[in-house]
Amino acid sequence: MKKILALIVCVLMVLGCVSALAEGEKIGVSMPTKDLQRWNQDGDNMKALLEAEGYEVDLQFANNDVNLQVTQIQTMIDNGCAVVVIAAIEGSSLGAVLDAAAEKGVKVIAYDRLLMENPNVDYYATFDNYMVGTVQGNFVKEALDLDNAEGPFTIEFTAGDPGDNNAGFFFNGAFDVLKPYIESGKLVVPSGKTKFEEVATPTWKTDVAQAEAEDRLGSFYADGTELDAWLCSNDSTALGVTNALEANYTGKWPIITGQDCDIQNTKNMIAGKQAMSVFKDTRTLAAQVVKMVGQIIRGEEVDVNDTTTYDNGAKVVPSFLCEPVFASADNYEELLIESGYYTPDQLAD
Repeated sequence: MKKILALIVCVLMVLGCVSALAEGEKIGVSMPTKDLQRWNQDGDNMKALLEAEGYEVDLQFANNDVNLQVTQIQTMIDNGCAVVVIAAIEGSSLGAVLDAAAEKGVKVIAYDRLLMENPNVDYYATFDNYMVGTVQGNFVKEALDLDNAEGPFTIEFTAGDPGDNNAGFFFNGAFDVLKPYIESGKLVVPSGKTKFEEVATPTWKTDVAQAEAEDRLGSFYADGTELDAWLCSNDSTALGVTNALEANYTGKWPIITGQDCDIQNTKNMIAGKQAMSVFKDTRTLAAQVVKMVGQIIRGEEVDVNDTTTYDNGAKVVPSFLCEPVFASADNYEELLIESGYYTPDQLAD
């Protein structure tokens, strides 16, 4: 009996230590900007979940200013954060602060944007970014019935920020699906822009994507050439393309792809202006990161499901990939409203 009581006391002490450990630990969360809806949601979700586990949370948004993000992360390290979760503005610009984290024993989780060219990145949590692109590419393939229809069809591409490692995965996933049809002449790109660097959109800005789309429309479609599809890597760029089309294009409305299910883009899907988006439930990703933080703090093995794909130029970073989901006007209610991601009022006109 004494042994059993001693064991119970030991277990209670361990559980108490784990709880106290969580309550005594500070976690830093560095988000790139408040300009995009998704980063606000990601930051708020993670902060709430971490605080529910008893952690003190230092959440900062860097206003798309790399120097500010460096300063904020350094402050997190100096103020005793045990783990820092970083969604980088520019993945190759944080080398010095990552070195500082390693020197102080601070663990680093790259969040949805891989931190590049530095070995001091402990883990990476993201969605399957190449799959995001393949979902978009396969949608265009099926919507245009490229395997059976005579064609040719016209298409344009708008990719993401060249400083965001994910942007290349998104673009390549989509382009790899559609490349055979471009090579065969079934798909035609009137602008001729088919390389990532030609269609990239710095900082994913809507107005940058809109300006580029307006330039292409004026240069290649003003003669009445009709557009069948515009493959956009995410919703902020899709919104810019949609704005440009509404102001500068009078032909039949093209298929437009996106990613993130932002509120305005979801409204555009409902209205028939955007054909689809890729839903990446940031609650799922945030919950996974919180789980990983807890495993780090407790000295447990950290959950990863990919140890080969994400080479940052200095190491292959152990990663956990969440699965993205196709979204359209046909299933948005189930995905976004019934799941509690949005309220009906948020998507009302």
